[in-house]
Amino acid sequence: MNNYRTTLLSIAFISIALLGIALYLQFFEDMLPCPLCVMQRYAFAAIAIICLVVAWLPRAAVKVGALLAAFASMAGAGIAGWHLYVKAHPTVSCGIDPLETAMNRLPFADWLPFLFKADGLCATEYAPILGLSLPQWTLVWYAIFAVVLLRTALQRSR
Repeated sequence: MNNYRTTLLSIAFISIALLGIALYLQFFEDMLPCPLCVMQRYAFAAIAIICLVVAWLPRAAVKVGALLAAFASMAGAGIAGWHLYVKAHPTVSCGIDPLETAMNRLPFADWLPFLFKADGLCATEYAPILGLSLPQWTLVWYAIFAVVLLRTALQRSR
């Protein structure tokens, strides 16, 4: 298996695993997802889908696909950064507002409500996991994915 395929499939697997962890926290730890959490789930799902598709395309298409997945990673990082800002400044609204209404009206919220329906408040404090909050963890993963995907996109064919 080519090195780029291993990389892309690993990123897809990790993204899917992170979505699984989010579902575990939602259903077993009662950590309801807020609109920004759901937007981060969309980013992880996009990264996983793009990486799965691109892993089986010819090497010539990998550059564009890896750049697209890197863009999704950077978008997710931006959302996670905004989420951290909201948590640091509780007066900033993110709860029951137009964003939640818009997120819950998207087709995926109807098709997969257990994954994409926003029910929580962004400023809700949950216990940290290994010293980091959930938005901090997602920011770490998005940064790792962006670096690895950019490296994959810029790698020369051998």
